[in-house]
Amino acid sequence: MAKLLTGIEHDLGGLFVKRVLPHKEKTMVGPFIFFDQMGPSDFPAGKGINVRPHPHIGLSTLTYLFEGGILHRDSLGNNLEIQPGDVNWMTAGKGITHSERETFEVRANKHRINGLQCWIALPEHMAEIEPSFTHTKKSELPHFIHEGIMMRLIVGEAYGMSSPIKTYSPMFYIDIAASEGSRIERPHPNQETAIFTVSGKVEVDGECYGEGEFVLLDEHDSAINVIECGRFIMLGGDKFDTVPHLFWNFVSFSKERIEKAKDDWENGRFPDVPGDNKEFIPLKKKIKAV
Repeated sequence: MAKLLTGIEHDLGGLFVKRVLPHKEKTMVGPFIFFDQMGPSDFPAGKGINVRPHPHIGLSTLTYLFEGGILHRDSLGNNLEIQPGDVNWMTAGKGITHSERETFEVRANKHRINGLQCWIALPEHMAEIEPSFTHTKKSELPHFIHEGIMMRLIVGEAYGMSSPIKTYSPMFYIDIAASEGSRIERPHPNQETAIFTVSGKVEVDGECYGEGEFVLLDEHDSAINVIECGRFIMLGGDKFDTVPHLFWNFVSFSKERIEKAKDDWENGRFPDVPGDNKEFIPLKKKIKAV
């Protein structure tokens, strides 16, 4: 039967998040090794998101907002603001540095943030590829509208749609708004699948789940029934045969590679973020590796 995975709250530079993955009962869902719910949080003028420059290896980050705006900067020279419905997809590969803050126009006024951030592990043979970044507008993403169901495919492939965002293993990540009484079949019965309910209520195999709940579907759970109009994210993909190690912001199938990344960050061998190189997040040495 489906399993409810409860998140743990963390503070990320003034932004409180609920982190579901990695979970003690399930480290990954398909290639998804990290799942954060950001907010919903309200900020007064002068306060907000302030995630200083920090490094990554061995993964892609996926940022998707429901409300608000985040200013992304990275060591490749990218500097842009993500808006609700758009997608930031950053592939760290052999190493990248980035920061997540806000524009002056956002920070100087009362504002709200609400969204999701995921990490997607790269397959072992692609873990050291060159870093890259893609910003995709919501108008460029595939949509499906039929009988009270609206879907936006963010990454991967599902329901005959294919996202323009380049991924590195079979996966899907879908934003769904549906009316009461709708029934939505899981897109790939043989792939691991989870849902996150943004609003409303859904039913899986006789159990009801509501706002803010992350539910891992069982291999026999074939569909989601919407019992109260709302919105939810459906994600998943092929199960990894081997679960990579995760320490702080580093993902790798090699513990030695993680040790090298730790040493590189401590000794300033990661590239700087142009325009945002006056401060950084120190290495978190006491985090327990997964």
